[in-house]
Amino acid sequence: MSTKSTPVIAVIGSDGSGKSTVCEHLVSTLSEYGTTSYVHLGKQAGNVGRAAANLPLIGRSVGHKIEKTRVKVNKTNHTTLSGLVVGLFLIRRVRRFRNMLSLRKQGHIILADRYPHLQVPGAYDSLTLPSAPSKNPFINWITKRELNAFQWMTQYRPDLVIKLNVSLDVACARKPDHRRDALRRKIEITPKLDFGGKKIINIDADQPLAQVLAQVDTLVDEFMVEQGFKKVIKGEVV
Repeated sequence: MSTKSTPVIAVIGSDGSGKSTVCEHLVSTLSEYGTTSYVHLGKQAGNVGRAAANLPLIGRSVGHKIEKTRVKVNKTNHTTLSGLVVGLFLIRRVRRFRNMLSLRKQGHIILADRYPHLQVPGAYDSLTLPSAPSKNPFINWITKRELNAFQWMTQYRPDLVIKLNVSLDVACARKPDHRRDALRRKIEITPKLDFGGKKIINIDADQPLAQVLAQVDTLVDEFMVEQGFKKVIKGEVV
């Protein structure tokens, strides 16, 4: 489902692919075409855990606790605590998604860091709980709520998906605090995802940053022109 209005542009890729840098740059680029809003539609569980680990005195134990309660879709036994963690992150994601839709309705161009999908359950930005019934009624209830939320969110397809494809060695060099096996899984899954996007752009994220940004700029400019947008600089259409 997509309204005939300003576009939603999603930037996806493994950690270490340069998503944050590309998004920060594109906000400036897209702002030349109109009011642009940056939204993060991921779970950010890893960021929360790493931030908690840096807290004084209790940081290490808190970070370890969050790491232990992170849920994997292929796990069969889930606790009430892990279900609660999933539920809390889900509430935040749905709230952000609703905010994104509201901003788009107001005429904002949307730049999304990550995007929800149902293509590969368990892959980043997708479901975290398995569909198999649990003996825990609370887990079953959370599982149903999560599936319903993702079915609703994925009705809204991005107009453009920018895929940042990075090699494992480069990603590890850029993100030395991340587990190599976790990065490998994300890198392997990225080519399989299109997030239902109407147009897909693939970028070699191993390139020097200046080349990546220049290539993204050129392709996004072409896309915006195709959509009928013109640059507005200091009140003048160019």
